[in-house]
Amino acid sequence: MNLVLFGPPGAGKGTQSAFLIERKGFSHISTGDLLRGAIKAQSELGLKAKKIMDQGQLVPDDVVIGLVEEKLKADPNGSFIFDGFPRTHAQAEALDALLEGMQSPVKAALFLEVAQEDLLKRLTGRRVCQNCGATYHVALKPPAKEGVCDVCGGPVIQRPDDKEEVIAKRLEAYERSTAPLKAYYQGQGKFVSVDGEGPVEEVYRRLERQIDSAS
Repeated sequence: MNLVLFGPPGAGKGTQSAFLIERKGFSHISTGDLLRGAIKAQSELGLKAKKIMDQGQLVPDDVVIGLVEEKLKADPNGSFIFDGFPRTHAQAEALDALLEGMQSPVKAALFLEVAQEDLLKRLTGRRVCQNCGATYHVALKPPAKEGVCDVCGGPVIQRPDDKEEVIAKRLEAYERSTAPLKAYYQGQGKFVSVDGEGPVEEVYRRLERQIDSAS
């Protein structure tokens, strides 16, 4: 069973994906992870992607779909969560064609919906260790000592892309890019809006109910 999981920055996709992997046995497909892995492994597609990225260009859809295909074929009987992918109407069509050829279509496209005001609070409060990447939040999960990582003792900072003016632009761009995808999956009867507000366990239970009903 394959699912697409969407949500704006700060909606909790990473947390919920981790729950679904641990509790429901899904495998995770993130195109960013696939690209980094392919480049590190110096595979044919990885080398092609690196050459394009080194030129400052976006990796074309055929390369991205090729990486997804490799991942799927490595585990033909697996259940996958596509995290933040597809990003465009063309990618959604290409993914559908690939999965239909493998007789394993997308069952549901789950969109975590969170109000922009709450997203801003979540993201502007986020802090990250500059050394090990451990994440914190000024209100929800501060480090024991302000500005110092609990894990490695490194400096805890606010990333430039977590500043309010940058986040507002990221959210606007997300809404523009996902609107056509919502319409695409609505047309297929696969679009599911999931309330992403509240404690993470409550959000997980909402997702779980939708997944169970789709299976």
